[in-house]
Amino acid sequence: MEIEGIVSKIIYRNDENQYIVFVVETSEGTDETCVGYLSGLEEGMYVLAKGEYVSHPQYDMQFKVSEYQVKMPDDLVSMERYLGSGAIKGVGEIMAKRIIKKFGKDTFRIIEEEPERLAEIKGISERKATEIGVQFIEKQEMREALMYLSEFGISPTLAVKIFTEYGNRLYTVIKKNPYQIAEDISGVGFKTADAIAMKAGIGVLSDFRVRAAIIYTLNQATGLGHIYLPKKLVISWTKQLLEKSNDNRIEEIGYFDTDVAMETELVETQLVNLHVEGKVVFRELNGEELVYGQSFYNKERNTARMLLETKATVNIPEDALNRAIASIEARERIELDELQKEAIRQAARQGVLVITGGPGTGKTTTINAIIKYFEMEDADILLAAPTGRAAKRMTEATGYKAQTIHRLLELSGAVSEDSDISGVHFERNAANPLDADVIIIDEMSMVDLSLMHSLMLAIVPGTHLILVGDENQLPSVGAGNVLKDIIRSNCLPVVSLRRIFRQEEGSRIVENAHKINEGKPIVLDNKSKDFFFMPRNSTRDVSEEVSLLLTKKLPGYVGCKGTDIQVLTPMRNGDLGVSNLNILLQKTLNPANSRKKEKELQNGTIFREGDKVMQIRNNYKLEWTIYSDKGRFKIEEGVGVFNGDMGIVKEIDDYNEEVVVLFDDDKEVRYPYNLLDELELSYAITIHKSQGSEYPAVVLPLFNGPKVLMNRNLLYTAVTRAKQCVVIVGSGHMVESMILNNDEQKRYSSLDIRLVEMLQEGF
Repeated sequence: MEIEGIVSKIIYRNDENQYIVFVVETSEGTDETCVGYLSGLEEGMYVLAKGEYVSHPQYDMQFKVSEYQVKMPDDLVSMERYLGSGAIKGVGEIMAKRIIKKFGKDTFRIIEEEPERLAEIKGISERKATEIGVQFIEKQEMREALMYLSEFGISPTLAVKIFTEYGNRLYTVIKKNPYQIAEDISGVGFKTADAIAMKAGIGVLSDFRVRAAIIYTLNQATGLGHIYLPKKLVISWTKQLLEKSNDNRIEEIGYFDTDVAMETELVETQLVNLHVEGKVVFRELNGEELVYGQSFYNKERNTARMLLETKATVNIPEDALNRAIASIEARERIELDELQKEAIRQAARQGVLVITGGPGTGKTTTINAIIKYFEMEDADILLAAPTGRAAKRMTEATGYKAQTIHRLLELSGAVSEDSDISGVHFERNAANPLDADVIIIDEMSMVDLSLMHSLMLAIVPGTHLILVGDENQLPSVGAGNVLKDIIRSNCLPVVSLRRIFRQEEGSRIVENAHKINEGKPIVLDNKSKDFFFMPRNSTRDVSEEVSLLLTKKLPGYVGCKGTDIQVLTPMRNGDLGVSNLNILLQKTLNPANSRKKEKELQNGTIFREGDKVMQIRNNYKLEWTIYSDKGRFKIEEGVGVFNGDMGIVKEIDDYNEEVVVLFDDDKEVRYPYNLLDELELSYAITIHKSQGSEYPAVVLPLFNGPKVLMNRNLLYTAVTRAKQCVVIVGSGHMVESMILNNDEQKRYSSLDIRLVEMLQEGF
């Protein structure tokens, strides 16, 4: 039997096995519930489905589809329904009637070949007519692409991403190099690309497959924060990837399981080939061979060179500096300790200076004093930090405008006027450096190697570069360990602030943070005003208490909204992981309401107007806008939203299929529905994601977790994120064990080694 019509609704889809339940609105106006194992089906498609009716014990009669094809409707009623279904943005039921009435059966040809004629219809401008034509062709191309990709077992969600990335180039990519998909599209791993490659006929023993696995292994290593890997690890990880990515096929061949020596030789051979081609670099350290991706090796070496080129000192008499410092103390009514004064002297004399210190040691006071000194010298000063939230804090603390490093470097998606550079890039670079005498960067522990490299490209020798941060914080999310490596190298001047000022003001947060960092036990007696412990005996009790704290207990105590209080957890999964806590806290802090629109994703996540959300990966192409206070005028526009940026869902726009998010630094971003997997709820976030941020109050659910994760460094970072109040909920034993556990995950980085090498080479 056959049924024909528009897919009006997809009720359920399982991306794992492609089982789908959907509704077809037929040309007779009836709704038919259809089921089957089908790929590539989307709402708004016009389909001809073949199959049979079956009786379901719970859902009555359903049409079980055995096969289907996507086509264009050819009768006027179906054509009108298709146009009015929402398949084409900006065309609703009323407009569809007008179009069909005007052009009849010639409608689709007109839209495809002469879209400008749509402007003959009332309510359609010339611009809108063009947009409808473009959409119509894109929809047709996408339908064909989805059908093609479904043959490779690719889910509709991934297929849309592939089409969005490549357009009609996807056919060439699939045939020639399907592994490219894993490199270009976020969320696609080697296993997915490998499965496509197998179906495309690329052999399991091919050199191409092994090379792709090596490159993917090195890329994955950078995703874990590493700049290089020991060669033995590259071989081991690559072999695991090759063996596990396509188990059935490998069992049939029997190659990797039966000849480990040959497998190792195959990986080593391709490593050498990649080295000859300039794609990987071999280095040796203490008798161990290391493997770098060429790009990151060059970035590390060039960053070291540029830091040393900026290092030059200025000869300023000691008495002149001391007079300036005394003047600052008098005017600002502050008393600086000797290390803070030394930081000012070094900042004035050195091209590059690192200022480090824990919480409460006066880093902000020192930065302010340094700013005052350079203001007295009529210097042009720029302030920046890695995240919008950190930049906002810096502005509030100094009274001086600070911005993100990306905005400082003028991230752009436009074609550069001075070169043929297109796509996303920084406008500020070696050819167009920053115009400043002094550049101060805060929260340096968050700065990864790639961002540091871009920053250094835009700084000319003679500029004073001052890097401020806490070396005991967690390292950057991106690859590298820039702050620790610079300090460890002993090649650049460093001032370590040690006197704890805030502890003298009675801050238990600061006191306990330093005790944690030193491996000493902390007092959990609830006798302070800013540090509390609430013991609970089960994960359920912990989560219930967390909910109560955010809704009833803490907002009044710290004078803020529940959504301003941040829950920080060590884990993503588990009872007290990010996923579970966000579901609970969304229900508590932003429950369903008929006045609030929602958008449900295929994975079950619901985004609701008013939700607190976070960007979970860097997207250099997303456009943002900053509006005036009343939202009437555009103040600034740009591109780039970054991992860890947090905001609030301002609007869910079903008409344009977009979610509007207002971020902490006032950037407004419109997310197409197909990019919503880059967002997640952020009532609770991992401690790693909290780097560089400060919250009125922090709630830490600590009950259980793997030893490798539950360590001193993680607890220290979490506690130091709180401004007014820390509440630990759970197990006192877990707190004790985290303080005693000083094991940190090894991060393979070598900027310190490159700095030493460069000095030996003559800097």
